[in-house]
Amino acid sequence: MLAALLALRIIDPAPLEDLRLRSFDFYQILKPRIPTVKPVVIVDIDEDSLRALGQWPWPRTLVADLVEKLKNLGTVAIGFDILFPEEDRMSPNLAAQTFRNIDEETKAKLQKLPSNDDVLAATLKRSRVVLGQSGILRTTPPDPAMPQTGIATRGPDPTAFLVTFPGLLRNVPVLEQAAAGRGLLSIRNERDGIVRRVPLVLRAGGIVAPALTLDMLRVVTNSGAVLINADAAGVRNVGVRGLEIPTDNAGQLWIHFGPHDPARYVAAKDVIEGRVPADRFAGKLVLIGTSAVGLLDIKTTPLDPAIPGVEIHAQILESVLSRIVLSHPNWATVAELAIALVVGLILTLLAPALGAGTLLGLFALSASLVIALSWYLFASAGTLIDLSFPLLSTFLIYVTLEFIGYMREQKDRRRIRSAFGQYLSPTLVEQLAQSPEKLVLGGETRTMSILFSDVRGFTTISETYKHDPQGLTQLMNRFLTPMTNAIIEHKGTIDKYMGDAIMAFWNAPIDDADHEINACRAAIDMLARVEELNLEREAEAQQSGQPFIPIAIGVGINTGSCVVGNMGSALRFDYSVLGDSVNLASRLEGRSKAYGTPIIVGAATAEKAKGEFATLELDLITVKGKTEPERIYTILGGADVAASADFRKLSELNATMLAAYRKRDWTGAIEALQLCRHAPNNFGLDEIYNLYLARIQSFQDKGPPDDWDGVFAVETK
Repeated sequence: MLAALLALRIIDPAPLEDLRLRSFDFYQILKPRIPTVKPVVIVDIDEDSLRALGQWPWPRTLVADLVEKLKNLGTVAIGFDILFPEEDRMSPNLAAQTFRNIDEETKAKLQKLPSNDDVLAATLKRSRVVLGQSGILRTTPPDPAMPQTGIATRGPDPTAFLVTFPGLLRNVPVLEQAAAGRGLLSIRNERDGIVRRVPLVLRAGGIVAPALTLDMLRVVTNSGAVLINADAAGVRNVGVRGLEIPTDNAGQLWIHFGPHDPARYVAAKDVIEGRVPADRFAGKLVLIGTSAVGLLDIKTTPLDPAIPGVEIHAQILESVLSRIVLSHPNWATVAELAIALVVGLILTLLAPALGAGTLLGLFALSASLVIALSWYLFASAGTLIDLSFPLLSTFLIYVTLEFIGYMREQKDRRRIRSAFGQYLSPTLVEQLAQSPEKLVLGGETRTMSILFSDVRGFTTISETYKHDPQGLTQLMNRFLTPMTNAIIEHKGTIDKYMGDAIMAFWNAPIDDADHEINACRAAIDMLARVEELNLEREAEAQQSGQPFIPIAIGVGINTGSCVVGNMGSALRFDYSVLGDSVNLASRLEGRSKAYGTPIIVGAATAEKAKGEFATLELDLITVKGKTEPERIYTILGGADVAASADFRKLSELNATMLAAYRKRDWTGAIEALQLCRHAPNNFGLDEIYNLYLARIQSFQDKGPPDDWDGVFAVETK
């Protein structure tokens, strides 16, 4: 994209150029040129002058009087922002041919009088006057007989770069030959109608000629020719003796406009009528032009929607003579491309390592630096460096990077939803999708609750489906679905399915401050759902006449420190959990069958579960492969069960029995054990008390080892 944008700038289509020009306008609006010197006075053929002296064109004799008066007032040079391309029809010899009923003697006298053009030419010879010429779209051949301003070139021929007109509209020959100089007054608007640049040298009618203002400067400095400095990229600057003016490669001056100033103007009729103080013109350059709307010389500038064209020439002279000029040098385009390239590369290369906020900050910083650099060069040196293209390219790259980041984030969210959608609750999946940073992959140590569940007597159940493996698959899916839902609805994460067994964990990948409580709730919910499934299956079996074997599950839960993250190989990995606490949870699930209770939890889980659940201590054991004892508990129900009188009674008797057992008070232990058996509600714990009775009787016969401390060592998994 950066390469495409740079190529677009090199091609420079019209919309891009318009944007650049508008940015230059904005600079001038913020900081217009404030004239430090006012070397130019405009003699204005305004509406009042036309009313007082007659409609335009005036007789050339009146124009001659105007020039003579200006010369006598001490002007340095006079430039005409008007043309005299035809002979004055009010000259006596021409007028005589148009008068009717005139006698021959009078006609002869009129024809002997000098023409108005001759009168004006004589006045021009006594003055330093530069006449205006104009480029036209109609082809005109060069006229070797007509005077031509000298043009010198240093460097390659720049003609191919210059603004070109097929033809040149001159003044009548007698005036051209009498004038001290001749310059083109052609002002070319940009596409939007605004004047920003004026050619100082042009090619018109096959010749290279200076602009009106440049030839006035040549005349004033007594330069023999106008010098064009050029290189391979075109014109660099133009100059006369002691003055060098920077231009673009087409020889055009970027005008640094000041505000429209009526003080520049003096009405032509006031000059003719002698009502202007002598010091108003002394030592000044004079431009003769018009502000009359009917004479169609109104222009638009970046600062003013409508000013007379003659004032643009005046502002050129002011700007050049005060050396407050603008330039867009040939190297500026290279600089603009380099800025866009560097900033674009910085954004592109750093974006993958940055967050959205940091990337926005980097974009803002880059844009600020570009604006600051461009403004500094404009304000301090008058150098125009386009900020619009670097800003546009930077903005487009920034937006693209943000879009790519957004699409990447959406992809990550879809991946997370896909990866965890079958193992987490929709709420947790959405939290992960909205905050992927919560998913730390590759291994993270957390305190977690682990759950293992397994179907009791699964071999017996599967034997009934030995001729119907599809039926067994359907049964397992039918069983695993509510078990999974129970886990997920209580914020658990499914780690894996192992045939009829399930492994799940809590507090990863989303933080769960109540992970012990939620794991126990899930276990109770699983038992309830198994009961519902068995009722459905029993009813179905009765209807079909098939044998019915209920599903019973055992659940083991343990809480402890684990490592959770991506586990596996480079080819395949799963989000899983490892640790000693995981192994213990698996062992506890295995002991649930021996103790005859569906749920067994470790001490850390039970500690958090007390009060929320009816927890009852079962034993103090060491599982196979471990030496440290673990106090294990069962969960008989929720808070309602925990608050019941039956449970409180059983809990007291059970505690008494365990205390007597660990003190080797076998008689007291058996008595308490029997009371537990015959409690109002022993919650189906007969198997546990049978197990303890067998242990006590064994100890009564053989006696426990001397180092026995009440811990039962489990020899099997």
